[in-house]
Amino acid sequence: MSKKIYVGNLPWSVDHDKLKELFASYGDIEEATVISDKYSGRSKGFGFVTYVNDADADKAIAEMNEKDIEGRPLKVNEAKPREEGSDRPRNNFNRN
Repeated sequence: MSKKIYVGNLPWSVDHDKLKELFASYGDIEEATVISDKYSGRSKGFGFVTYVNDADADKAIAEMNEKDIEGRPLKVNEAKPREEGSDRPRNNFNRN
C-alpha cells in the first residue's frame, strides 16, 4: 500500500524533480509534487511525496524531518487527507 508524506518549508528552488531526488534514497516513489500558485506558477513552499511502501515513507519522515536543505529545516510528516466541509473557508471570488 502506498503512503503520502507532506514536505513543508521547501526552498523556492526545489521543483518536482529535485523533490523526488531528495527523497529517492529512502525507497520507490510513486509521485513527487511541489504545490505552486495557480496564477504566478511560483512554489508555495510545500509538496507531497508518495511512496510505494509504507515503511519507506516512515523512514523518510524520520530521517528528513528538520533536515537542513539550502538553509531551511524541512517539516516532514504523514500527509493528512483533505477534509471536505472543513471550517477553513475556500476563497471563491466568483460568488454572487
